[in-house]
Amino acid sequence: MLSHAARAAAELDATLDAATRRLAHGRRDAMAAVDAAQPLAYDVAFAAAEGAALRVVLAAAEAGRIAAPVAARAAAWLLRSAQVRLAGRRASLGLPHDALGAGAVEQAIATGVSRATTERVLAAPDPAALPEEMELLASGFRRFAADRIAPVAQAIHREDRDVPEEIVAGLAAMGAFGLSIPTEYGGSHDAQLGHLPMVVGTEELSRASLAAGGSLITRPEILARALLSGGTDEQRRRWLPGIASGEKMVAVAVTEPDAGSDVAALRTRAVADGDEYRITGTKTWCTFAGRAELLMVLARTDPDPATGHRGLSLFVVEKPPFAGHEFAVEAPGGRLAGRAIPTLGYRGMHSFEMTFEGWPVAAADLVGGPAGVGRGFYLQMDGFAAGRLQTAARAVGLMQAAVDVAEGYAGERRAFGRPLARFGLTRHRLAGMRARTAACRLFTYDAAADLASPAGQLAASMVKALACRAAEGITRDAAQLHGGYGYAEESDVARLWVDARVLSIFEGAEEVLALRVIARRLVEQALAG
Repeated sequence: MLSHAARAAAELDATLDAATRRLAHGRRDAMAAVDAAQPLAYDVAFAAAEGAALRVVLAAAEAGRIAAPVAARAAAWLLRSAQVRLAGRRASLGLPHDALGAGAVEQAIATGVSRATTERVLAAPDPAALPEEMELLASGFRRFAADRIAPVAQAIHREDRDVPEEIVAGLAAMGAFGLSIPTEYGGSHDAQLGHLPMVVGTEELSRASLAAGGSLITRPEILARALLSGGTDEQRRRWLPGIASGEKMVAVAVTEPDAGSDVAALRTRAVADGDEYRITGTKTWCTFAGRAELLMVLARTDPDPATGHRGLSLFVVEKPPFAGHEFAVEAPGGRLAGRAIPTLGYRGMHSFEMTFEGWPVAAADLVGGPAGVGRGFYLQMDGFAAGRLQTAARAVGLMQAAVDVAEGYAGERRAFGRPLARFGLTRHRLAGMRARTAACRLFTYDAAADLASPAGQLAASMVKALACRAAEGITRDAAQLHGGYGYAEESDVARLWVDARVLSIFEGAEEVLALRVIARRLVEQALAG
């Protein structure tokens, strides 16, 4: 069943190699090559992510971690998407006129979308993607999500409530905030398992609610990774145990209103003043900033804007926690205020715009100490690598939730004298939703194994881009299957749909990931020969 898919994967790899070499041709600088052909580079980057996911799926099928029909259907999705991206680009990319246009690719797609494969996908057991030691952790988070988060998820969304403290306390008791923090700092990180526990826990919590579940782990992950990468030992011992225990909640203050993903253009400044710094500026999209006791703030310590990202430093800023949608706090000579930004979805944690007015921060709170001056950009990038992987896991959780509600509704709702689940088009869509979810789950698990390496960081960016886009499509399909009820705000599927929309934006907008991370890295590899 998968022989055509295996040959097609090899053809896709060769095509991508040729396309990347064409992007790099005649250039010495990878980013210049990408910027000279951004639309092409964007499609090549996504096709490369699809090719990487395809290799993971085929390897998992060979190892028995996913049923062959599910792998065949996932392969058809990935190949078809890559084919569409590159088919119209053949001339521009110097590809043969029939690249990905016939032979094994078409046969693999035909096999994957056939009626026989559809029925076998729907009859297949859930893939055994997890190691045995992870099953207990997954079941624990699944029970907590079902018992404590799911019953209040809809009320949090519709009434824009705060995440209940009992959820935060419950996750803290389970050790959820220390999954990627070493034991010496109070966490439970196992080097052999890598970031897999974090991914598994995030997925299960996100099935119940994105904002009141899986996203609670994201910001602690980002700050912990930055501290482990560049913090002093004193700073790690000071902050990591409180993060791991859940005593200190975390928010990230990097984005600014006029900068977005262009981190090098940040204007918020930190001016040295004796044994402290004074931070002045505005930050936006700071999720959970009201409730948080620790803010990870990226600010400009070199006043010369020409220094770009080299003039940025990272600070840990302490503040009191606040409930609700706005707060303000004063310190000698300084003020910090925040207001929640109304959003379509992703409600509960609230995303804040914050204004710093000469807010004092001890020099000892500059991550890395004196050696950390000017290293903030690199440290926050280390942190965001974990955040991207975690966001992919959040996407998988949303996808699985959408599959669950879609299958449940299709089995109960009758039309024209029979359940929706009996109609061929419904079955075709449900099989595709299952397969896409399985593929993204496997890719996320695979990327979690080696996040520290350059290849692992590239994989994290690829799976983040791919899974977040897939989540939009799967939640849309689930809402469509519900008909008019899927457009009703009271329905769970409507919440899943609007929540999914944010995934491709935060933790690295998909355009930035595709161009400045994935395509750039691929072109660098081509230039290196």
